[in-house]
Amino acid sequence: MIAKASDTKSEPAVMTPSREWRSEKIRPEHLDRLAVVYVRQSSPQQVLNNQESTRLQYNLKNRAIGFGWSDARVLVIDDDLGKSGATAEGRLGFQRLVSEVGLGHVGIILGIEMSRLARCCKDWHQLLEVCAIFGTLIADLDGVYDPAHYNDRLLLGLKGTMSEAELHILKQRMYEGRIHKAKRGDLAQPVPVGYVRKPSGEVAMDPDEQVRSVVRLVFRKFDELLTVNAVLSYLVKNDIQFGFRIQSGPGKGDLEWRRPTRGTLTLMLHNPIYAGAYAFGRSSVDARRKKPGQPWSGKAARPKDEWLVLLQDRIPAYVTWDQYEANVARLKCNRAGWDAPGAPRRGPALLPGLLVCAKCGARLNVHYGPHGKHYYVCARQRQDYGGEVCQRIAGIALDQFVRERVLEALAPASLELSFEAMKNLERERAELAALWRQRLERAKYEADRAARQYRRVEPENRLVARQIERDWEEKLAELKKLEEEHHRFEQSQPRVLAQDEREAIRQLAQDIPALWDAPTTTDADRKEILRQVVDRVVTDTQDRSERVRLEIHWIGGSKTTGEAVRPVGRRDQLSFYPRLVERIKALLAEGANAREIAEHLNQEGFHPAKHNSIFTQRGVLTMMRSMGITQYRHRTESKALAPNEWRPLDLARAIPMPEVTLYHWIREGVVKTRYEGRQRVIWADEAEIDRLRQRHQRGRGYVTRQHWVQMRQQADHEPNSMN
Repeated sequence: MIAKASDTKSEPAVMTPSREWRSEKIRPEHLDRLAVVYVRQSSPQQVLNNQESTRLQYNLKNRAIGFGWSDARVLVIDDDLGKSGATAEGRLGFQRLVSEVGLGHVGIILGIEMSRLARCCKDWHQLLEVCAIFGTLIADLDGVYDPAHYNDRLLLGLKGTMSEAELHILKQRMYEGRIHKAKRGDLAQPVPVGYVRKPSGEVAMDPDEQVRSVVRLVFRKFDELLTVNAVLSYLVKNDIQFGFRIQSGPGKGDLEWRRPTRGTLTLMLHNPIYAGAYAFGRSSVDARRKKPGQPWSGKAARPKDEWLVLLQDRIPAYVTWDQYEANVARLKCNRAGWDAPGAPRRGPALLPGLLVCAKCGARLNVHYGPHGKHYYVCARQRQDYGGEVCQRIAGIALDQFVRERVLEALAPASLELSFEAMKNLERERAELAALWRQRLERAKYEADRAARQYRRVEPENRLVARQIERDWEEKLAELKKLEEEHHRFEQSQPRVLAQDEREAIRQLAQDIPALWDAPTTTDADRKEILRQVVDRVVTDTQDRSERVRLEIHWIGGSKTTGEAVRPVGRRDQLSFYPRLVERIKALLAEGANAREIAEHLNQEGFHPAKHNSIFTQRGVLTMMRSMGITQYRHRTESKALAPNEWRPLDLARAIPMPEVTLYHWIREGVVKTRYEGRQRVIWADEAEIDRLRQRHQRGRGYVTRQHWVQMRQQADHEPNSMN
């Protein structure tokens, strides 16, 4: 390889280097490897405008040849043209360079200055370390350096630090200039849908009337529907689209209609420009938010008081500033969290997001069980700390309590609600009709324009006339289709409310409970009504009993306290259980039977563990058994029975057999019975009892061991008796 390099130097055209290019640091082992020329420009604009710098970097190939490398052994890496050197991420050329050095393939790296290789000390010192390990030289216009030598390493480190500082100074200078311009409100930013930027730089509303109408409709519907999902569904249902201005390309400035998306609606509601404000610095870059394997984002929204620039009343506004702040606050509340209830969701539960635990301060979650039943559960202690569940409350009791209080609070506003409801319906229909008129007007204009173009073309020029004729036919077909859709819209959406509709709305509004329970009122509507007047509801169960203390915090700041009754699992959880037991014992002492005891308990306000039920005769008997009262008999049972007469329970125990089977035989007429009052009496002597016992044993193929022995003995004497 040395001889080959010597032969290459002997060529007069290329390989006669000048003496200033010679360096004693370049040794034969370096010439055996590649010479890499790294070419980079920071941005596409520099690639287009600063072509002299690009040519100077490419000419470094001749410098490598002057050092002694052949033309075939010089590798030019220019994959990073138009990319910043602030980071190695996304620079495939720099990554390839480090890989080649690490594989021991590179003898020298050439660049016009160190900033072309890296403007980040982390990437720069990583490259120096790899070059020092594998014996790779670095050369710029000032000389040749060996990263393995301390003096050269120190000088290269200083150059890398200066390169990074230079980038910081340039960025800081540009940033301060942008901030100074933004504080005057002169820094141009992309304008959203509904706005255009004039040639003078001034921001104005879109001149198209339909574009402005759609933007205003979005804000009005969000003020009414209160969620982005509901607004999006409304726009899609009514086939309403947004008018976007093309920002670049041949069609720059042209109007393009696109379907609405959740992202577009969210950006519109968060953007202060619609409130007439000029804002800059609403987000910051946080490297921790960057996701691996994805393009650089890392943007984090700043609170409003940390915006760098906020100038109000600088741009034509669609909404007021107060309405903009209310929209942003509503969007924040729609995200469920510890500090926000979240948007109303599907399901019959009325209070998700509103209930707060009085014990730990966490919000209660709703859990749905079988048959549509729901429960409110505070499981924060269990989920976060492995403790016990704070509260678990049946949802029906709480929903009913809050519902009654809310309807009481809304009753005085019924007449005002009636007029406002009619006004909203008429305004909504008028808005949709206006949008349809604008769409028809635009379609007619497009069709007339295509017709004028067709009339102006020369009839003989069929190459052009055929295409213009097809365009005209397409515009006419679109107009026809739009007119048909508009006709269907008019049939389904009358422009003015009929008198019967007005009367129905007035009657419903005047009777708030009827409006609440109307079939057309959805669960989401009921939840939204609650959220308009209720801020939160603090719940506190009293010692795991049926009593739940509730404190309703109203939007206006007032509070209402009360107590609801929930169902519990066991009787002994009832707060009045000791009084209930004493009352039953007292009634028994007075000679009352189970039916009379149940009537007394219901009249005196007692109730079972399931609070929405009442005491029955069977329930009282069950409770008495749990109390240990087993010798109780009805007063009708105190009468003496005739010989060989039995009560069903006593006969079932004497046989023995299940009582339910005996009642089945009674219904089939197997036994002889009579009524004594409302009680059954069964006649059975000893023979009848034996017959019933044997019938029970044979009923399911059950045979005792003694009976089996008797049957075998009989079979031995009478062999055919078993057949």
